[in-house]
Formats: sequence, C-alpha cells, structure tokens
Amino acid sequence: MRKINLGAVGLGRAFSLMAPAFADPRVSLAGAADPRPEARRLFEREHGAPAFASLEELLGHQPLDAVYIATPHRLHAGQACLAAAHGKHVLVEKPMALSLDECRSMIEAARKAGVQLVVGHSHSFDAPILETKKLIDSGQYGAVRMITALYFTDFLYRPRRPEELDAALGGGAVLNQGAHQVDIARLLGGGRVKSVRAQVGAWDRERPAEGAYCALLEFENGAFASLVYSGYAHFDADELSDWVSELGLRKDPERYGAARKALREADEAQLKDQRSYGGPGFAPGSGKRLHEHFGPLIVSCEKADLRPLPTGIAIYADDGKRFHPLAPPALPRAEVIDELHAAIAHGRPALHSGEWAMATLEACLAIRRSAHEGKDIPLENQTGLRT
Repeated sequence: MRKINLGAVGLGRAFSLMAPAFADPRVSLAGAADPRPEARRLFEREHGAPAFASLEELLGHQPLDAVYIATPHRLHAGQACLAAAHGKHVLVEKPMALSLDECRSMIEAARKAGVQLVVGHSHSFDAPILETKKLIDSGQYGAVRMITALYFTDFLYRPRRPEELDAALGGGAVLNQGAHQVDIARLLGGGRVKSVRAQVGAWDRERPAEGAYCALLEFENGAFASLVYSGYAHFDADELSDWVSELGLRKDPERYGAARKALREADEAQLKDQRSYGGPGFAPGSGKRLHEHFGPLIVSCEKADLRPLPTGIAIYADDGKRFHPLAPPALPRAEVIDELHAAIAHGRPALHSGEWAMATLEACLAIRRSAHEGKDIPLENQTGLRT
C-alpha cells in the first residue's frame, strides 16, 4: 500500500475537522504551514513533524507527495498553483476559489504539472450521500425527479474573522454553505445544472454577510432541486435529524442560543483565536460518531423518495417503507482519503475534481447573481459525473 506524505497548509477550523481523517494509515502528515506559532507548536507536538510559517518554507524543506490547503478562501488559487508548480498533488478546501478564472488557473496548473487536484471536504463526500447515489444508479427506483434540501444552523454567529463576513472575500452562507448543498444536489441530480433562480438574505446589520438563501436549480435532464439555508441561529434543523450534528455527534437541545450568547459575552477575535487549533480553548469534538450530514434531504425518484440520514437511508417506495442501514464510520471523512488515495496512488479520476468544483462554484455564484438581478441565470461550465 502506498502511503501519501501530506503537508497541511492552514491549521485552522477546517484542518481541525479534517485532522481525524489523517489518522488513516494511507496518509502521513509530514509537515504543516501556518503563521501562528501556537498552532505550529501543537502540530509538531501531536504529529511529530515540522511546521513552518509559510507554504514556501514547507515546500522547500519537506519531501511531500501532496498538499492539503485549508487557508482562507482568497489564498486557495495562488497556493494551489504554487504547490502544483512544485509537483505536488493538491487537496483544497471548498469553496475551491472565489472566481471561475481562479478555478481555471488551478485546473491548468494541475494539468501542466501532471498532478491531481481534488476539492473537499464537502458533504457530498458523506457516506449516506454516496450510498444514496448507488441506490439511484441501481435503477430500481427510477430517475431522480426532484431534490429537496434545507438546513437551519447558527453559522452566522460562530466566531468569525472580518473577511468571513465580507462577501467579496468569500464570506457568508452562499459560498461557504452553498458549496455543500449545491455539491450534494449536483451529485444526486446528474451534475449538469441548466439554470439557477434564487433569493439571498442578509438581515443582521451587525453581521452584514449573507446569512440565508433559497435557490431553485434546474438540471439539463429535467430534474430540479430546491435548496434552503439559514444561518441565523434560530430554528436548529438538527432537531429533524434526531439531534445529530453536522459532524455526526450527538447534540444537547438545551444549548439553544449558545452561539449568540458566546458572542455577547466575549471579544469575537479572541474567541476565534482561543477556539482555533493551538488556542487555549481548542477542543476537538469527541464522542461516538455517526455519519456527517448537511440537514434534511429528500431525493424524489420515480418510484421512491430516498432520505439520507446519519445512520443510513430511509426508503419510501411504491411497495412499502424500509431502512438501508450503514455501519458507523471508523474515521470521520474517510471518504476524502479514499478519493485522494485512489487518484494519487492509482491514477483514478477524482469525482471531486477541479472541473467538478468549478461547476459547483458557478452555481453558487449564480445564486448571488440571480438574487441581485432578479432573474434566472443560465450556467455554462457544468460537468457530469465521472464514472
């Protein structure tokens, strides 16, 4: 078995959520880069590998097969292109970039260097979503006709850096959370979105980023998807998933309002730093994990409605209701490692490729544009599923 020597760039929230997956024996964390000394010290202590202040230093000092980029969105394109130019495969967090031109530069850099470009984690990697796709592909339930997705969270009231509340720098719900929902809908709906019609909400003057959206996606194959998201910390849609959180952990429903309360009682910048990797308040999630999810989702096929859940897929078919169970995950987000390892070690085309992620970003940008212009937005850079 080939082991991938991986360097992590950006030791923030995204890295802390992906770190458990890097315990996979197919991956070795061989180095890291982050400007914060406390994050570098913790990484070196936990992983026994050196950490540097910049990607350039990491690339110049450590033998790596691949680089995982988990930095602020505005840095993704430049860092991915730099890693590719050094002959490194790239795993980059969503959203892939802030513009389609940046996406194209990343795709071209990977092509020119002959390296793999994989974009994730997004919740379309989740095992229940992938298993739902297998059920659809089996043909026993007929073609997908409609997808209904909704999620209500406290997204906007989690501690944020200023750029995370600035739409021009990739802040807000549309690019950050829409990347999950659009990716899921595209995976299950056939990939090629024909047009987008949407509205976007920004209702808190003190936190002016986009906090909500409602979008209708029409697919080239005639299917359509309705996507609803709110990050305003009122209704918690995990109530509809048996109080299992997005990360697959059990939640306490009595902690309603905790995100808003924390912001009222502490300086936001300090709260962000304290809870970041290496900060004094950093605490990775613990407890028995189920599969991750991104809110209630129903896939309406010709002969059944399919509902992915943290424990399996509920099937509401012509001939009765049944449940398709899934074993709990051995490691969270192992599906990302599956795809990355298959691409690097075996040359298997990645599903979540640069082209795929650019198509998802195009749909997210169309949500913004449709809301601004008040009309349907046709899409031109869509791609189907790789098989």
